[in-house]
Amino acid sequence: MSDYKGRIGNLIRDARKHRGMTQHQLAEVLGTSQSAINRIEKGQQNLSLEMLARIGAALDSEIVALGAGPTHLRITGPTTLSGSIDVKTSKNAGVALLCASLLNRGRTTLRQVARIEEVNRLLEVLGSLGVTTRWLNEDNDLEIVPPKELRLDAIDEDAARRTRSIIMFLGPLLHRSDSFELPYAGGCNLGTRTVEPHMSALRPFGLEVKATDGSYHAQVDRTIEPGRPIVLTERGDTVTENALMAAALHPGTTVIRNASSNYMVQDLCFFLQRLGVTIEGVGTTTLTVTGCTDIDVDVDYAPAEDPIEAMSLLAAAIVTGSEITINRVPIEFLEIELATLEGMGLRYTMSEEYLARNGHTRLVDLTTHPSQLRAPLDKIHPMPFPGLNIDNLPFFAVIAAVASGQTLLHDWVYENRAIYLTELTKLGAQVKLLDPHRVMIEGPTHFSGTEIVCPPALRPAVVILLAMLASKGTSVLRSTYVIHRGYEDLAERLNTLGASIETFRDI
Repeated sequence: MSDYKGRIGNLIRDARKHRGMTQHQLAEVLGTSQSAINRIEKGQQNLSLEMLARIGAALDSEIVALGAGPTHLRITGPTTLSGSIDVKTSKNAGVALLCASLLNRGRTTLRQVARIEEVNRLLEVLGSLGVTTRWLNEDNDLEIVPPKELRLDAIDEDAARRTRSIIMFLGPLLHRSDSFELPYAGGCNLGTRTVEPHMSALRPFGLEVKATDGSYHAQVDRTIEPGRPIVLTERGDTVTENALMAAALHPGTTVIRNASSNYMVQDLCFFLQRLGVTIEGVGTTTLTVTGCTDIDVDVDYAPAEDPIEAMSLLAAAIVTGSEITINRVPIEFLEIELATLEGMGLRYTMSEEYLARNGHTRLVDLTTHPSQLRAPLDKIHPMPFPGLNIDNLPFFAVIAAVASGQTLLHDWVYENRAIYLTELTKLGAQVKLLDPHRVMIEGPTHFSGTEIVCPPALRPAVVILLAMLASKGTSVLRSTYVIHRGYEDLAERLNTLGASIETFRDI
């Protein structure tokens, strides 16, 4: 029993840190003391079901959900995959397009939207503002119809705090109201730090935001408009998207420099062009946007496929030594990853290129061939597009584990995310944490099954699942809600390729 208390304590601590909360802040939300939270996290406190449910709600974590309980995965390996699978549309593009639909007074139809928890939370927020949304069919086509006036004072605070995308409402909403509030998750420090790059992008449109006690308080001065190019202090995806959405309803011409040219930003640009916004420089770091005074059109748009999901499927094939065909791979956003893998000895074949449904993004069908991999000569590190994608870096941990030799991964973007990759050691990998940003991995690895609690970070959680596919015996991955935030039916889809993954719950 004490072992379970310790495990639950670790889960609560990890989920709290992932939310950016201190022990003191969690204690305040729960109406208890910091010392009680400290005891809980050390596994030294008995917990009632009611307290577990309240902690689960406060941390947006199914780890300690009440009722049916969290979902777990039981994986039997080692697996050899075969067959073909289609890449689904981009989660990050879908989220940006939902926010951008607030710019349009007409009907927006988005095709094949990723039906994931992050999207569900945003739909709850939009619904609370008076926006009508409905799924049209089994293909996940989504219709969005705004009200004449948004009910900004009726925003669903609980849903808003459970999505990291709420900050992307600032760009579209600054045109709708002179003052409004948006709730956000996590502690004040995190809120202030997160909002600053967005503020430097949105101040030229007259927006001022104060981050206090879990809310962004926004004021708009209509006399201020961009007089010179906006230089983003951080080439971030969401920052660029916010600037684009603000510029879309500014009738003059706005130049955005040091813009991200990543896949979700490009999809947003193509969507805004359908709304009548003129954008030059799509795919570069300088965007020139001529906006509209009003947007009221019925628009139909299909976001492109997700390069991170494509990389997940590619990694699954590599670690299991399998030959599979991955259809609809957005090749321009995976070229560096594939070049790196080729240098490590990966053999693969590709079809001719064809266009995604958005008419712009280049796709290929990619077939993997079982290969003997060796460690790369240089370290692997992410860079802004067209460099190796930061979200794809964790997959190289499990790939490096099956390669011969030593691989150094350098995750310079996120504090502490690299730590979660050390969980692979529980399956038999040699992963050494050098500091919060760097891990050294030595292969090849003969993975063997075990039980692991899902880390609270999405990509490392999937990396552990992929290693379990290659592990001898039975593995259990507990509390997989974080995977459902970013992937639709991942376990079921891997099963169609021959994996043996069973979903189960316990009390």
